[in-house]
Amino acid sequence: MAGSAHATFAGIRRSRPLRTPGGTRPVRTMAPLAAVAAVFTLAQLLLVRPGMGLGWDETVYVSQVSPQAPAAFFSAPRAWGVSLLVAPVASWSTSTALLRIYLALLSGLALYLALRAWRGLFPVRVLALAGALFASLWVTLFYGPQAMPNYWVAVGALAAAGCFLRARADRGALWGLAASGVLMASMRPMDAVWAVLPLLALGLARHHWRALTVLLAGLAAGAAQWVIEAYVGYGGLVHRLSEASAIQGGLGRHLAVVDQLRSLGGRALCRPCTGDVPHPVVTVWWFVLPLLAVLGLVVAVRARRTTATLVPFACAVAAAFPYLFLIGYAAPRFLLPAYALLALPVADALAYLVTAPRRPWRPVVAPLLCLGLAAHLAVQLAVLENTVSNTTEDRRGWSRTAAALHRLGVRPPCLLTGNAAVPVAFYTGCASATTSGHDAGSTEHAITATARRMPVAALVPDGSRPPGYARDWPSEPLDGQRLYYFLPRGGR
Repeated sequence: MAGSAHATFAGIRRSRPLRTPGGTRPVRTMAPLAAVAAVFTLAQLLLVRPGMGLGWDETVYVSQVSPQAPAAFFSAPRAWGVSLLVAPVASWSTSTALLRIYLALLSGLALYLALRAWRGLFPVRVLALAGALFASLWVTLFYGPQAMPNYWVAVGALAAAGCFLRARADRGALWGLAASGVLMASMRPMDAVWAVLPLLALGLARHHWRALTVLLAGLAAGAAQWVIEAYVGYGGLVHRLSEASAIQGGLGRHLAVVDQLRSLGGRALCRPCTGDVPHPVVTVWWFVLPLLAVLGLVVAVRARRTTATLVPFACAVAAAFPYLFLIGYAAPRFLLPAYALLALPVADALAYLVTAPRRPWRPVVAPLLCLGLAAHLAVQLAVLENTVSNTTEDRRGWSRTAAALHRLGVRPPCLLTGNAAVPVAFYTGCASATTSGHDAGSTEHAITATARRMPVAALVPDGSRPPGYARDWPSEPLDGQRLYYFLPRGGR
């Protein structure tokens, strides 16, 4: 049937290159995909500055394997995928620059493999354009070299969809499908489930039992540690899911579309999400993206190759749905899987606009598209530069606080609590303890008892009262906060 999954798989079989007279197959060059991945890697190293300090969430993930500081509290939504990903470097080195370079190289390789998973389903030029569109977004460049899970869910979802479609014609794709499932589920299990829902539906509808089994096995393997931990430390899977939902503000009916728009100007986390929406120049691409994706789907339907375009489109919608309609805050990284998947139909639509035969508008469209893409790239780079500068300055503030604590005598082994205690503790080399909020894992009594054995500091914003146990401690002002500290007998 035209446009069906069966037609797509048959087309893959027919598209295999014929053998040459010498008995070998001509190699279809993947050089454009490798070039896109290489430029993406280089752009990260040049624009995101390997020396940029670790962010709040990054310190949580890295601290699980790093010798720099004791492991921070690991809340219910988090999974161990990022910690395992950074372990080859972070387990023996405390160099942030080395970790950034490692992640930039790894993210470039992952993008290449994810695009390569679609060979035979789209022309290489379309795949290269899709990769360039995704890689040139400021949010992709910003989070590619960071120890965060969302980029890895994105490339995993992109690779999984391509491998799933190729699994019948190319059994080697089953290995890619399994690896993609493991990658996604080890990073963010619930995001992985949302992203593959259309694949599960297609597998059931078309009786693709082998691909379906491999995908489910990959997801189960990736999520196994998270599920086991739920029963060991959270009282069961349902309780952990409930706790994770509560930390995210309670999953339910929330319209976060405008919140996502507000975050497009470079806000890493929009919670609470107030303030103005960025200038239309910054947000216009966000409205054009779904329109071009729909055009790509229309083009695919008319060309009777619907499945290869419909699958990433549907997976993108599924991946974006909870972050647009089920949570009450926003972060631009949440939609990275949707952007990666939508890049394929968007690139196909752009290629059609430029190459469609015998169309009177072709001479006008090509220069307009080039102009529009150039303007889009300029805006993305401007937002990226501003975001990197602001983020770097914030993290330098944590470094200054750590240096001040060291000067006051708060050195490892030590304990920090209060405002931004989690990242500052990592920079200082201390353990962190929080008595309220999402990372609550200690009590005031436990902190007071710890102060008898090691240096303890409480970070309190100016104008706020310190906790009761710290009111008589010496303090010093620094960067809009006061550092209350206590050194046990024998300390400085």
